[in-house]
Amino acid sequence: MKPEELANFDAFLRNPKLVWDWYKHRQEIISNTKPNPAHLAIAKLEEYYDVTVVTQNIDNLHRRAGSSKIFELHGNIERNYCIECRTFYNSPELEFRGGIPKCERCGGLIRPDVVWFGEMLPQDQFTGGEQAAALSDICFIVGTSAVVYPAAYIPFTARESGSYLVEINIEPTEISSVVNYSIYEKAGTALPVIAEVAAEIKSSQT
Repeated sequence: MKPEELANFDAFLRNPKLVWDWYKHRQEIISNTKPNPAHLAIAKLEEYYDVTVVTQNIDNLHRRAGSSKIFELHGNIERNYCIECRTFYNSPELEFRGGIPKCERCGGLIRPDVVWFGEMLPQDQFTGGEQAAALSDICFIVGTSAVVYPAAYIPFTARESGSYLVEINIEPTEISSVVNYSIYEKAGTALPVIAEVAAEIKSSQT
């Protein structure tokens, strides 16, 4: 089946076990994945600067790398919630009776806390990301095609507020023409260098 046939609320209501079988497999893969040098470099920058991460990824790797201020526009696959009472559960807490986790508080179905096809972004996460962009001095746009809206509006919010836009990608994207500077390199290569230089600059100022 195609992802869009499983990652939607109607499919979940029709066959929650099938959807959960798919997500348990995805959660297992992600739980065995470690943050890469790009995640670690971003977390390292937080030691010297006020850094906010606004991400479309659902893998929780920024948090595991050590970043503390994160807005997750598309949710977090390691977090789940009851569709009835909105009680939240981390994935290790779930008990799969009959292949389907049920809420301990009300008995409702529990679903992954990710944005499915046809759903709106979490308003608090998107608003937080927009506000962080508006307050930024530098906005790094890393590894995104910048074609998925409304998330793709965020760099424009930063630009309109006077932020300096730096794109890091292996190739030009839809946003390349509006950024101040482009680095055509893998994030795992470019960001550790940026973090090292930024740390040296900060140290020289103290």
